[in-house]
Amino acid sequence: MSPDEPVCTQMGVTNVPANRSRTTRWRRCLEQVHQRNGSLEIAISRDYDEGSEGQHLIWRVRLLDLSESEVVVEQPMTLGQLIKIRQGIELVAIITIGQNRWMFTTTNLGDVDYQLNANKKVPAMRMVLPEKVERCQRRNYYRVETAALRLPEVEMWPLLDPKSVVIAERANELCILENSNSGMAVDEALKPQLDEVMPEVGPRFNASLVNIGGGGVGLNIDPEDGYNLSRHKLFWIRITLSPELEHPICLTGKVVHTHMESNLSTYAGVSFDFSFNPDHQRFVSDQICKYIAVQQRNQLRRESEREDERISA
Repeated sequence: MSPDEPVCTQMGVTNVPANRSRTTRWRRCLEQVHQRNGSLEIAISRDYDEGSEGQHLIWRVRLLDLSESEVVVEQPMTLGQLIKIRQGIELVAIITIGQNRWMFTTTNLGDVDYQLNANKKVPAMRMVLPEKVERCQRRNYYRVETAALRLPEVEMWPLLDPKSVVIAERANELCILENSNSGMAVDEALKPQLDEVMPEVGPRFNASLVNIGGGGVGLNIDPEDGYNLSRHKLFWIRITLSPELEHPICLTGKVVHTHMESNLSTYAGVSFDFSFNPDHQRFVSDQICKYIAVQQRNQLRRESEREDERISA
């Protein structure tokens, strides 16, 4: 084995030489992710060069197939709803093995019904396999020379009385519906109080939304706040997805697993919990789908404006 080649095992990369050639064997590592039924992370590309604001939702999707020119991944989902990504949309993808991350830009080539086994097909998405990838620096796992991802901000409170979320979640729905021009009228006297309705909670702390899956999210919590995860399991969570969504999404989450990162922060896998208010589940999934749809429209609009400029020039 060459000294420049990542050392791979069946469970992942256990040692990577500290030199620039770490990216030269990325295809082999991508194949390894596929062989162990692993996942990639994808997000819709945003154009920060034009001063746009906002964050990326990073979806963890299973890697289904590889060819010389394409990567096939499962379509992203949230709470039972497929997230439709239009053909031609530019994406940012992340390969993660251990503490190492590689990023690349790609394009959605369209949907496909992938034959998972003899009896089952799953909705999937074809993406362009890149010519090269860029390795993320450990000091910033979500930035390379050609792309950068901004993680959404999350506020968290230990949930002391789970039953108290029902009124707070309903108030959150009313705030969002009022701001979305849905035609739903809200009593003017109630508006100032709606945003202040909270369940019975403990002290607030902050987190970053690292990724989202079919039924939950991955969060990164600073070292000084990690102790909250050992003392509580249920949390009241407020996710900010501006400017596409004017008002944060509020919901209940249950911590199902944690591990410590190399920088001593804590990664927490959190499942959505709608035990006390099942109707809130569809509302949350609709808001996430709306957020992704607006991002795609904005990207297509910018591409159209650039094309018009090229033609007029």
